[in-house]
Amino acid sequence: MKFTYYGHSSFAVEVKGKKILFDPFITPNDLASSIDVNRIEADYIFVSHGHADHVADLKGVAERTGAKVVGAFELTEWISKQGISNVHPMNTGGKWAFDFGTVKCVVAHHSSGLPDGSYGGNPLGFVFTTSEGNFYYSGDTALTFDMELIPRFAKLDFAILPIGDNFTMGAEDAIIAAEFIECSRIVGVHYDTFGYIKIDHKEATQQFEAAGLTLLLPAIGETINI
Repeated sequence: MKFTYYGHSSFAVEVKGKKILFDPFITPNDLASSIDVNRIEADYIFVSHGHADHVADLKGVAERTGAKVVGAFELTEWISKQGISNVHPMNTGGKWAFDFGTVKCVVAHHSSGLPDGSYGGNPLGFVFTTSEGNFYYSGDTALTFDMELIPRFAKLDFAILPIGDNFTMGAEDAIIAAEFIECSRIVGVHYDTFGYIKIDHKEATQQFEAAGLTLLLPAIGETINI
């Protein structure tokens, strides 16, 4: 699979020819100033929760590309009211077979207020099972024992976990999460964007190595094969 990082928790994965974008927050992110949001293509946009640093570019990208927006029921209701009709509402515990593979929504322990102050529904994580490989995006979350259920749903090839601490897991908890989900290849997200979540890249990488894990930290705009 091709994985492209757009900064913060925004990234895209290409599966079976489909471009799947996650949590589009590019325009307000100074660290992603080299990214032209108007050149990002998407067939699907998965949104983990309603905070502005995950939905800032949602309407613009969805409107331009016609991508199907997938997220919690309340979040899809909110974006529908802004004229985006191509949506697929989901909620914790549910799964659905899309044309690229199956997605199961799992628990994320966080909050989810939308930019206008309305309720964004349950924060979600997503487990993708496809013929090209399986992966888990936790969304913004604390470490939770619910993660021990993930290996029952899929044998993972890689996972995307927050490592910035303060608002989510830090590197130490993400290492435990990797053990819970039985996945040794982790892409770190949700770090460096704000002062509260700046990390020491070298230290985090060494912590993962010491635990027998691989931490991938792609540069913003970089595409890797994973």
